[in-house]
Amino acid sequence: MIDLSREGAVFVLRFDHGENRFDPSLITELGRILEEVSTAASPAALVTTGTGKFYSNGLDVEYMGGLSSGEIADYVRSVLELIARVLTLPMTSVAAVNGHAFGAGAQFAVAHDFQIMRADRGYYCMPEVDMRAPLHPAMTAVLKARLPVRTVHRVIVTGQRFGGEEAASLGIVDRAVPEAEVLSQAVAIAAGLAAKAPPAMGVLKRDLHAEVLAAVERPLPGLGG
Repeated sequence: MIDLSREGAVFVLRFDHGENRFDPSLITELGRILEEVSTAASPAALVTTGTGKFYSNGLDVEYMGGLSSGEIADYVRSVLELIARVLTLPMTSVAAVNGHAFGAGAQFAVAHDFQIMRADRGYYCMPEVDMRAPLHPAMTAVLKARLPVRTVHRVIVTGQRFGGEEAASLGIVDRAVPEAEVLSQAVAIAAGLAAKAPPAMGVLKRDLHAEVLAAVERPLPGLGG
């Protein structure tokens, strides 16, 4: 489901769970691993990546279909809490976006400090407008915190699928590179900043993203809870 390895000071977390949707088992395992990584001694940094053509396709919509409104609210909050943990990780984090990053998977990617995306295949997309589904306030807050203002508007209101090159041009990701270089470039960035991982890093990020952290506790529109 998740493989965690280490290259020098860099932890490499690889999702290997089909479309890497955030189902309960993945949420539990990812939470455990993030706790392990976040308490590692400095120097340390984190790179996350997926397998095949998926980085992460986000929420497990099929699983959500069997939940009550209250259970959906709890489930969405559990995913948002993981995104918030990455956003405030007390070390440098880099997303090596090997393929599709949709919805909450797209949110998870931009919550990292840096993003390296495959140039030739795979899309970054927030499809909620086409699904006629509202965004949780924290998801909007993450985008506003991490992307240029005009890009946030375009991402949310069009539901457009952005390939790597366009995503880089719009500031969604830092670089779009050939498939073979995605992980290696992500590890190189992380390694170069791994020494910047004292306790102060987490405090700085929590202060920087206080609005996002507060929004996690707000209800999902239309559901409450």
